[in-house]
Amino acid sequence: MPHVLIVDDDLETRQALAEVIRDDGLTCVTAGDLREARIQIVRQIPDVVFTDLKLPDGSGVDLFEDLDPTGVEIIVITGHATVESAVNALKNGATDYLVKPINLQRVKSIVNRIPRSGDLKAEIGTLRGELRRMGRFGLMLGNSPAMQSVYDQIGRVAPTAASVLLVGESGTGKELAAQTVHELSLRRKHPFVAVNCGAISPNLIESEMFGHERGSFTGADRQHKGYFERANGGTLFLDEITEMPIELQVKLLRVLETGVFMRVGTTKELETDVRLIAATNRDPEEAVLEGKLRLDLYHRLNVFPLHLPPLRERGKDVELLAQGFLDDLNQRYGTSKTFPAETRDALATYTWPGNVRELKNYVQRAYIMAGADASNTAAVPLQISLAKPSTGTSVTIAFGTSLAEADKQLILATLEQCGGVKTRAAEILGISLKTLYNRLVEYGDSAKGDAAGDADNDEKADIDA
Repeated sequence: MPHVLIVDDDLETRQALAEVIRDDGLTCVTAGDLREARIQIVRQIPDVVFTDLKLPDGSGVDLFEDLDPTGVEIIVITGHATVESAVNALKNGATDYLVKPINLQRVKSIVNRIPRSGDLKAEIGTLRGELRRMGRFGLMLGNSPAMQSVYDQIGRVAPTAASVLLVGESGTGKELAAQTVHELSLRRKHPFVAVNCGAISPNLIESEMFGHERGSFTGADRQHKGYFERANGGTLFLDEITEMPIELQVKLLRVLETGVFMRVGTTKELETDVRLIAATNRDPEEAVLEGKLRLDLYHRLNVFPLHLPPLRERGKDVELLAQGFLDDLNQRYGTSKTFPAETRDALATYTWPGNVRELKNYVQRAYIMAGADASNTAAVPLQISLAKPSTGTSVTIAFGTSLAEADKQLILATLEQCGGVKTRAAEILGISLKTLYNRLVEYGDSAKGDAAGDADNDEKADIDA
């Protein structure tokens, strides 16, 4: 049975926490300062520690050294004015934090996530062993040194409640990494909800995020539960976080700090308990400087930054991934196709600007083009219409041209050079596909018609990717 230590100089806080914890069937002791806490630790090493950051004889962070490397879960307690200190504590090894006045329902949620038999640690230990030697870690595949480093970091952060910020180029597998963090966390039996912030209309994103009441706006004919409500108890993954409107980022920050939100069309506060994982294919610090990401939200999300390496830096993982994708197709359709030698050589020498997503799409094309009865995949071109624009192409913008007009000329010229393929144009321009579509709508039907190219196929390719 897990043993809990509560460290707080306020008697009422200690008693309230102890009552909740004992009601859940855990053993519990309390201490009013660091000296008492260290005496209790000598008597019995706790499995979980709830500690106030401000104590009469020091800081709760001082206990970290006494407990390391025992694997104890540490939840820090702080006031609203010192949330930043709690975030720093998370970076130093705490697994979660509570803000005073303490929400006892949130305490119950934390207690319910405490493993009762070391099952989570055993699961991660298994993943670090045989499965990792085979190149698999949760939902992820790859055994290059770059990916082994990623696995080590996921193994450390997954059991905690720390927010994770995934940074990497498009197609590097950020959503799979987020799902793996969830599957190895104490929340794995609860929902994993993924949201692409760049794919939702700015007019609807608040309603989608927090929900709305019936009649709150035109077309709201029923109550709608938002992502925070649907992910309660689990993990919420916000992809392309820099595409979220700035005004909504303020509300997101408030939810992260207080655990409460309101549906659109009501003033009633609802509680939520979610673990947030965010992702971006941009440099987040540059996004802050450009006004795309609030600095305070960035610091709140960046508790545990995790970089996903591009495929070109993963060596033989290319062959491992390609074979994995082909094995999945063979199993799904009852075939036994293999890669011819020339295809394997091409896979190893290509730079894969679209990363794992591009590789997966290539394997699927090669499989389909081979036909049902073939024993090998087809030798299809690696780039097709996704080739980079010619290096000699340039755009001439006259002096005095407005910034908006220059922006328009650059976007349309890039789209033309990409053969109308919007996913490729958006990648080169460093914007989301949703942003590109919005720009084309602004430029009018004639501009869209001139540059659209194979828009329908482009949209489908993006969805399939």
